[in-house]
Amino acid sequence: MNRFFRFYIYFILGFSCHAIEAQTNLIDSLINNFEFEKAHHYISQNYEDESEKNLKFLQLYSEKKQLDSAYYYFYKIDTSSFKTLQKADYYFYQAQIEEASNNEDIALPLYKKAQVLYQKENDVRKFNQINYEFYATITSQKQYDYPKQGYLDQFIVIAKRNDFPNQLANGYLEKALQHMNPLDKDSVSFYFKKASKNAFKVRDPLLISRVYAFKGLYHTEILQQLDSADHYYQKESEWLSKRNTDYRGLYNYINKANVERKRGNTSKAISLLLKADSIPHTLYRKNNKIFLYRLLMKDYESIGKPLEALKYSKLAALYRDSINVAAQNVNLTRFQANEKEKQILLEQQQKEQNLNIAYGLGGASILMGFIGFLTFKNAKKKQRIAEQEKLLEKRAKETLLKDQEIHIINAMMEGQEKERQRLAGDLHDSIGATLSAAKLQFDHLYKQNKDASHTKELFSKTKTLLEEAYQEVRSMAHLKNSGVIAKNGLLPAVERLAKNASTKSLVFEVQSFGLDQRLDNQKEIALFRMIQELVTNIIKHSEATEASISLTQREDILSVIIEDNGKGFNSRKIKREEGLGLNSIEKRIEHWDGSMEIDSTPGNGTNVIIEIPI
Repeated sequence: MNRFFRFYIYFILGFSCHAIEAQTNLIDSLINNFEFEKAHHYISQNYEDESEKNLKFLQLYSEKKQLDSAYYYFYKIDTSSFKTLQKADYYFYQAQIEEASNNEDIALPLYKKAQVLYQKENDVRKFNQINYEFYATITSQKQYDYPKQGYLDQFIVIAKRNDFPNQLANGYLEKALQHMNPLDKDSVSFYFKKASKNAFKVRDPLLISRVYAFKGLYHTEILQQLDSADHYYQKESEWLSKRNTDYRGLYNYINKANVERKRGNTSKAISLLLKADSIPHTLYRKNNKIFLYRLLMKDYESIGKPLEALKYSKLAALYRDSINVAAQNVNLTRFQANEKEKQILLEQQQKEQNLNIAYGLGGASILMGFIGFLTFKNAKKKQRIAEQEKLLEKRAKETLLKDQEIHIINAMMEGQEKERQRLAGDLHDSIGATLSAAKLQFDHLYKQNKDASHTKELFSKTKTLLEEAYQEVRSMAHLKNSGVIAKNGLLPAVERLAKNASTKSLVFEVQSFGLDQRLDNQKEIALFRMIQELVTNIIKHSEATEASISLTQREDILSVIIEDNGKGFNSRKIKREEGLGLNSIEKRIEHWDGSMEIDSTPGNGTNVIIEIPI
């Protein structure tokens, strides 16, 4: 993944997720639709409380990325009368403008403060949005060596649990980005499909155009399929036309210019970049201009126009210097805001001191009441501690029961493994040997009586039936004994399973990428049994004609994708029955800290994707 591709992925993703998150009130709706002038007018006319009005202006200008104005209203806010949810919004918007100023080390603690308050107020959507902010901010900064995957995983889990399709679309686009390499096309396609499904569910033009933009970048930078990239960028343009978003049109032109540059049409790329430069916009204006002018500088250099290249080099430097001046102004405003916050804190402390004097003059009755309150509070504290101890004990028992359940499943699988070997041996050595002997005797009898015309047809049919029975028993022995093959390696076992399970009406195909080392023997056998269970389900229920098994190893993650073109089913209504079916597969994957996704709709086949750490 080259630097150009990475820049646009994170830049588009980082801003767009702020802009498309669904809200309830009119102000948020106007801001999300980029109708900033209408939002400004509405705030001016409909908010009497100055602090609340300034908070809304802070939201407006933080979303608009006009940092000077955002800090101006931030400085004017008095938070002493704010309720919990307003304080949460205050910290959130402050974090946004700090992040836009490249002060990620300041933004992250502010996001954390906001998240704690959102959780207290049970605002699940905004609480979860900050999980994404953590992930996106840390991912875009190489100097931060913090764990980040947990934020994305929690973001997707909460969005799925609460049916937030906007957040799910963004989460699945991030998952697609993580898998973007030429050898992992199946995973990228899977997550693109999930993202597109959620984006079209809410019919948000910006979100849908963003999905197409990701697909265009993927086909440009990873697959090098430029005609497909043209198609996706055109679809992006069509959806962008439904919203007044100049900055997104600017990126669309720059992406199209990149395609033409890769084709060798540098002059056409320059023409598209000049169109991008003509678009009026305010969001990220200075950074956009710097990046755009550097591209023009390099393109003019490549076609031998040094004067034009020098012109855009100077323009880029001019905007870069202007950012430095703006940063100084922002720092001064931030200092004033800190001083204001200290003043508010001193006033609050003075109020508390006056209240303490009043309580002291209240007399013995108030003192006794206070002592009684402390006694009651202490009793409640002891009660909470006892309840917490009971909860910890309950969780310890649940953990023990879960471990016991895993051990039981392991024992059952080991028993089944031995039983499979015994049955395979019996089929092959006993019934198979008997059928083989009967077949030889019948062949001899057939040759001795082949001149008897009235029995020839009967002999021929009986011989055919014996041959079919022998081959069926032999095939059963091989299929039941596949688990033993897993001891020689997972991939050979799966290939043998696919070969044995394939028929004229159903063909299994096996693909592998990067699987160049053995896993733990027990884990290989357990994985094989999971795949065997899913293959059996395809044979029994899917009515498919084609199926594929894909094994991909990337760094410390093993991905298994099993697809079929069968009749499919409603995956939301699937029943996790007890036993060694899907329920035991999920429990074993959870025990390995892995994940399993089932994507299926009636008439569209079934996709199962399993990811486990190795």
